[in-house]
Amino acid sequence: MTGGGADVLEVVALSALTAFFTAAGNGAAGEMGKQLLLTTGALARRTMGREAPLPTGPEGWQSLAGQVHARLGRDPERADEWALLVRSFPEQARPLVPTGGLPPATRDFTNRQRVLKQLKREATRPAAGRPRVALLHGPPGIGTTAVALRLGAELYTRFPDGQFYVDLRDASGGHGPEPATVLLRLLRQMDVAPERMPPTAAGREQLYRQLTAGRRALVVVDHASSVAQVRSLVPATPDVFLLVVVSGRPFALEAERVTVPALTDRYAVRMMRKVAGRQEVARAKARMPRLLEHCAGNAFALKTEAMGLLAEAAEAEQRAGGPGHHPVRAAARHACDRLGAETARLVRLTALGGWPSVDAHLAAAAADVTPQEAVRMLDEAADVQLLDLVADDRYRFRPEVRQYLADTAGPEHGVPECSAAVERVLDALLNRALHAAHAALPQSWRTEPAPSDGDAYRDEARGVAALAAEVGNLVRAVSVAEEYQHVTTALRLARALWPLQLKAGYWDEVLPALRVAARCADEHQPRSRTAAGIHFQLGHCLGELGRWEEAGHAAHAAVGSERAAGHVRGEASSVELLGLLNLYQWRYEAAYERFVEAERVYGRIAAGQEGAQDVARALALAERHQGRALRGMGRLADSQRLLESATDFFKERGENYNRARALTDLAETLHDAGERAEALTKIAEAEELLTPAAAPHLRYLAGLRLRCEGGR
Repeated sequence: MTGGGADVLEVVALSALTAFFTAAGNGAAGEMGKQLLLTTGALARRTMGREAPLPTGPEGWQSLAGQVHARLGRDPERADEWALLVRSFPEQARPLVPTGGLPPATRDFTNRQRVLKQLKREATRPAAGRPRVALLHGPPGIGTTAVALRLGAELYTRFPDGQFYVDLRDASGGHGPEPATVLLRLLRQMDVAPERMPPTAAGREQLYRQLTAGRRALVVVDHASSVAQVRSLVPATPDVFLLVVVSGRPFALEAERVTVPALTDRYAVRMMRKVAGRQEVARAKARMPRLLEHCAGNAFALKTEAMGLLAEAAEAEQRAGGPGHHPVRAAARHACDRLGAETARLVRLTALGGWPSVDAHLAAAAADVTPQEAVRMLDEAADVQLLDLVADDRYRFRPEVRQYLADTAGPEHGVPECSAAVERVLDALLNRALHAAHAALPQSWRTEPAPSDGDAYRDEARGVAALAAEVGNLVRAVSVAEEYQHVTTALRLARALWPLQLKAGYWDEVLPALRVAARCADEHQPRSRTAAGIHFQLGHCLGELGRWEEAGHAAHAAVGSERAAGHVRGEASSVELLGLLNLYQWRYEAAYERFVEAERVYGRIAAGQEGAQDVARALALAERHQGRALRGMGRLADSQRLLESATDFFKERGENYNRARALTDLAETLHDAGERAEALTKIAEAEELLTPAAAPHLRYLAGLRLRCEGGR
């Protein structure tokens, strides 16, 4: 016992309990986040004396905290338990970690002083109860991003707690990332570790506000496309400045609206001199009025034309113009004209498909050339501004440039060649994905064997890293494959994303692809093993994101398809997923029934049948899950028996990680049963099995140790 008294009452005050419940719910990311959530649910059930389903929002958590708190005044022992739990897992109010700041500002920045003055006024004005927010907008290529980066450079010292930049430019189509994904990207910029990343949009917003409370920081969201993407980022603290950058028409955000105008001729010439040099601009003096009219004050067009003057002083005698003239598309056309025929062909064919990023392997597949040739051509295209280098070996098209190149690919090269280019890219991406997925999960029956051709990856870490580096293109490829009627390719690509879900937590990123694949499977391969596998992945992904109802529908669809296909192992695994979804919603009886059902289905696999070699291990995992559910139900003796059996199995098999997980569950059950000394023994055993890489698990065990020691 902790001794009770005012100290305990302070720890379990209603406000403290509400904060703890909310933090536990929002922080249920990763395995240890779920472990804390289960512990909280089990104690809530013991306190309430009945099933208490997982709350679904802030109001639900507040209501549950009130109900629990009302009972603690009459139950000092239970109040002690809550005090120990809250103390051992305090909410970590980590300070905001300053990052490397925004990307570097451009050297050829010219004449935006009026715009900068407006932005600085909004960034530095007295807060007066109004959040500091600006919406910076202008037509594509006009220089909105350059203005934002210049502002960050000039106000660097004003934001000592960090400058955070999220680029929502997404060439994969649609309306850009969802609000929850925007928050995810921003929190990653703020150095939030994967195990601390809340799974839901509400949890992420709360963490964002906690990290920025009382801080002085600049948040730049570039290429935003809707108010929904940025509404939850509007600061609630006076010294955070949110700058939303829109390339195109502005949307209805409550903010200081700042328009980036076209450059006047005077400053347009000044920019061209910065890029091409005074001498080259002077040589083109006779053509300059026509050139300036053609560029229409668009910074991208001016820079591209200036690069052209450097490359060929006599170039661009005739300039397009007239109604409907688009300076960015015109600049892209002239840039293509300066390239050799083969390089121009490569960039046009590579632009097809809307790939979020391009490397030599993807471009080589599109143009049917060698990677070495593709490297040279990509460098040439980047030199004339058709591509931006975003990493050591990856490039990205501006959306308007990519659209122009894609639009002209058909007339220039013919529809058959364009279709063949997209198909070659799909085949290349599938080959890389299958190799990477197999390397990441070499023993898993949910991943295909590695293809006989292509480059293999040496180990699991490299396989996961390769999938992560290519995730944007793989997600896009699923939609492209469906569009081109390559159904099997779409489904195989989606299946290859499984290691990213299981081992890297890329749930937000892969969810759009899984939705497309599930729809595609239901239409073309209903109630098949492939459809079942896709629905299983979708259910798992949705469950990790706390979208419980959708996750349940997907898991039920997986069970039905596996059953129809006669795939017993898949059926058992999908039933087990239903059990886990119930478990994490604190529906312990339903979870236990599902785990028992999964055990029965596994038992139908006879010797020699597919999956027979994995049955013993699957049954041990089912025992562990049953033990976890029984703990939540308060059947502690039965829970202990099953968890001890699972622990012994993993010890015999030498599976240290699974043994440590089962020992942690067993220690929790022993703690709840009042056997604190024995629980401490199990905690020590688990700690010895874990490596420093399992830091979240070790921290959880340290908290569990404090609970056991405090309750003796």
